[in-house]
Amino acid sequence: MTGEPAPPLARTTLDRAAHRRTDPGWLAEAWELARVLVLDSTDDGRALVRGEAAPPELVLVGAGELPEVPRSVPMFLGVDSDGVPVFAVDGPLPELAGTRRVSLREVGHLLTDRDAGIFTTALALLNWHVRHGFSSSNGQATQVDEAGWSRVDANGGRIWPRTDPAMIVLVHDGVDGPDGRCLLGNNATWPSTPGERRYSCLAGYVEPGESAEAAVLREVREEVGVEVEEIGYAGSQSWPFPGSLMLGFLARADADAPIRLDPAEIAHARWFTRREIGAALGGQPVRVDGGDRLLLPPPSSIALFLVHRWLDGHC
Repeated sequence: MTGEPAPPLARTTLDRAAHRRTDPGWLAEAWELARVLVLDSTDDGRALVRGEAAPPELVLVGAGELPEVPRSVPMFLGVDSDGVPVFAVDGPLPELAGTRRVSLREVGHLLTDRDAGIFTTALALLNWHVRHGFSSSNGQATQVDEAGWSRVDANGGRIWPRTDPAMIVLVHDGVDGPDGRCLLGNNATWPSTPGERRYSCLAGYVEPGESAEAAVLREVREEVGVEVEEIGYAGSQSWPFPGSLMLGFLARADADAPIRLDPAEIAHARWFTRREIGAALGGQPVRVDGGDRLLLPPPSSIALFLVHRWLDGHC
């Protein structure tokens, strides 16, 4: 993807400096000099930003400026471009003038490459720690080790952060121009808003023993009953809600093939033209079945990244 736009949460400039994670002396000195991102696990992992205009600035504080003892040990994220170590902690957010609390979903696409990488990595680590307080092999309590990059139990059993691979695909008909169409679905589990209906790309977890491409074929077949071909990889990004790696694809299908929904997964699905998608992205009301206004995926998602790639003709 060299020279092409990256998915919004795939951007980073931080040097992870993984060799420092097992160096307690260096980490102790680094903590005294560090920039620290505070995340609040009791409030959807929110952090502070400064500034209303894009890009907002992620607020990092010195170790001595934390309002109280953090709920977690410091998690070492890496070294900034100027050589300053960067850590994250779970705790109450500082009360600082001119700042506001935000979630990564809200601002991930607006942040600079540096800040997007810091926030995404910190939230992914935090959510992993929150879910792995006990060993899955023996049930023992685990403690944080390696500056936040592993956990160990009383017997020395060690676990490392993992993400769940998931595929997401923009299915299209292969037609160029404004009449080309893409297939989007409304997930059955999404909350409904009167007068609006969100449609997005089809997605699902990669199952054990399955390639990502095989998951694309299976999930599209299961959810909408459509067969796809010409599957092409488009990029990936972390989606730490709580811990997925989204593998993005574009794939072609016959727009005249009947759609057969799995109602447990997809409430509605339909084909949209480039003209309709372009209008919706431009703020114009596009009406879907029943007269609801079309809502597209949120801007920090890889789903909207895939929609834009298709809209711009990168199929």
